[in-house]
Amino acid sequence: MMKTEKIVTTCLILISFVALAFLIWLIYFNSAPLNSSNSPWLKQMGGVNAGFNFLSACCLILGYKAIKSGNRAKHIKLMKLAFFFSFLFLLGYITYHYFHGETKFLSQGLIRYVYFFILISHIILSAFTLPMVLITFYFGLSGRYEKHKKIAKWTFPIWLYVSLTGVVIFFMLKFIG
Repeated sequence: MMKTEKIVTTCLILISFVALAFLIWLIYFNSAPLNSSNSPWLKQMGGVNAGFNFLSACCLILGYKAIKSGNRAKHIKLMKLAFFFSFLFLLGYITYHYFHGETKFLSQGLIRYVYFFILISHIILSAFTLPMVLITFYFGLSGRYEKHKKIAKWTFPIWLYVSLTGVVIFFMLKFIG
């Protein structure tokens, strides 16, 4: 690996670690402002965030199909859109959790185990998604296509899983929990 690549990938991993540490602090240690969870706009944020995750997943699938059919230009546009929707999701997620705090899943029985399996796998994989996406984008945008292709084989399914399970978690919280 070239010296520049090592520096860039190290910086991207450090940025991702700081972002993850911030999210852990935000969700589990920061107390939400009083009376903010009754705000009408805040009640809509979960659905908006699920929408961003869904749009990101759609762009990921379409971008994958585009590159498999040899349409690099369309692939690049769709992957940038997937990144954009994931970025909007992250902004919305931070905003929601700043004002609302942690959301509890209250249902009991087998569905509770299913929910927590999905949630825990979602959380663990999402911790890896940001650095993987950033590094994959770096290789793609810098023209290092072999390295891009090598890491994208792992980034794509993990990013897709995290995006789709984000939608599933929203619906489980909204309609079951």
